[in-house]
Amino acid sequence: MAERVVNDKTDQYDHLRTSLPVPMFSRNEFNIWSVLKNCIGKELSKITMPVVFNEPLSFLQRMTEYMEYAKLLRIASEQPTPLERLKYVSAFAVSALASNWERLGKPFNPLLGETYELTRPEFRIICEQVSHHPPISAFHAESESFRFHGSIHPKLKFWGKSVEIQPKGVVTVEFPKLNEAYSWCNVNCCVHNVIVGKLWIEQYGVMEVTSHQHGLKATLNFKPSGWNNKDLHRVEGHIFDRNKRKTHFLYGKWTEFIKCTDYASYEEYIKENAHKFRRPGEERSKSPNESPGNTPRKVLSKLNSLKMSSFRSLSIQEPDEPPEPSEGDIPKSDSAYSIDIPNSVLLWEAEARPSNTAEYYQFTNFAMSLNQLEDHMKQPKRLCPTDSRLRPDIRKLEQGDLDGAAAEKNRLEEKQRENRKKSKKSQDQEQVMFPRWFKQQTNPHTLQEDWIYKGGYWDRNDEHLDLDIF
Repeated sequence: MAERVVNDKTDQYDHLRTSLPVPMFSRNEFNIWSVLKNCIGKELSKITMPVVFNEPLSFLQRMTEYMEYAKLLRIASEQPTPLERLKYVSAFAVSALASNWERLGKPFNPLLGETYELTRPEFRIICEQVSHHPPISAFHAESESFRFHGSIHPKLKFWGKSVEIQPKGVVTVEFPKLNEAYSWCNVNCCVHNVIVGKLWIEQYGVMEVTSHQHGLKATLNFKPSGWNNKDLHRVEGHIFDRNKRKTHFLYGKWTEFIKCTDYASYEEYIKENAHKFRRPGEERSKSPNESPGNTPRKVLSKLNSLKMSSFRSLSIQEPDEPPEPSEGDIPKSDSAYSIDIPNSVLLWEAEARPSNTAEYYQFTNFAMSLNQLEDHMKQPKRLCPTDSRLRPDIRKLEQGDLDGAAAEKNRLEEKQRENRKKSKKSQDQEQVMFPRWFKQQTNPHTLQEDWIYKGGYWDRNDEHLDLDIF
C-alpha cells in the first residue's frame, strides 16, 4: 500500500510549546580549552565533550531544521518556469542555515539506528543514523508537491581559536509532478573565540544549486566577515542559464533575507552607484590567523581562488573604515545593508526569534518544539522506539538535570559499544537491524552514492522487533 502523504492542516499543532522546561545552564564556569587543547588540527567526532556544551537536541533533530521554511519548496513547485523554481529552491537552501546563527550548543551525536520523525502541515520527515563510524545521518522529507532528501557526514576540526564544521554530503529536492530535481552541498561553518572571548558563528564558502533537467545553476557566495565585518552574514550570487550567461542576481543575508533581481537591473544599479562600491582588490586581505578563525592556509587559499571572488560586492565604502575588532570581540553585522536594487523580489525572510531565545539555547520557535512529546505521540505504539524524543540524556538536559544527562550519555555510549561488539560476533544477518529505513545506492540525479529512503516507515509495525537502543 502506498504511503499517504499528510496534507490536512489540522489544529493538532496549535499547542506546540514556545519554551523549554528550564532555562539553559551558564557555560561561563566551564573551560572548553581544557577539553580541546590536545585536539588542534584533529577531527572531533570521537572526542567526548562535557554535556554542558550540548543543546538538548540530537543531530537528527537539528538536521530537521532544514524544514523550517519548507513552504518555499511548495511555492517553488507552483512557479510556471524552471528559472522561477530555481529562485525559490535557492532561497530555501539559504534559509536552511538561518537557525545556525548564535546556536553555539553542540547537538548530541545520534546512536546507530536512532530515528526522528516530524509531521507538520507542509511536510513530514524521517531521519535515521545510518552509520556510526563515520557518523552519517540520512533524511527523507515529502509532501504532495516535493521530496527532499540527503545524507550528512559532519566533520568538526579544531584550529586553535576556532572550530570548523564541514557538513559533508549532498542534498536533493525533487518535484515529482514536474520530473525535476535540484541538488547542492552546504557551506562550511566556523565557531570563533573558542579559547578567549565570546563565541560567535559564521558561514562561508560557495554553494551551487544545480537544476539537473534544465542546465540552470545558482552560485551563491557566503562571504567571510572581512576585516571590517561589513560582509558578515552576506550572501551574493548569480543565476546562470544553460549557456552559462548570468540572468539574475541574488543577494541578502543568510540570517535575514534573500532577494532577487534581473541581471540588467543589477548592472544598471552598479553603474549608477559605482562610487559607493568597492571591488575585492580594494579590501585588505586577512592573515591566515584571522577570520575564519585560524583557518589553515590551504583552506584560505581555496577560498581566495573561488570563482565568486570576481563579484563587485554590494558593500558601501565608508570614508573612514572602523578599526579591526580586538581578539575575543563579536563582530557586528552591518545594519545599514538595506540596498534594494530596482525590480527586486523578496524570496525569503527569516521569522523573528522568540523573546526568550537567549535563555533557551538561542532556539527558534521551530526548534523549541522539536523535542516535545506531543499528545498524539503518547498513544500506545505511536512513536518509534528509536525516536530521539525518547533519549533519556537529551530529556534530562532539557529538564535541567546536568549530572543525570552526563550519566545517561555515558551509559548510552557504553551500551552502543556493547551492541557493536555483539553485532560483530553475530553470524545471523537478520540480527543486524540498522540501518532500517535507508539503503546505500546511486542518486539518479547526482550519480553519486547516497543513502536513499527505502519506504515503509509511516506504515511500520514495531510490535515484534527488538529496538532497544536507549
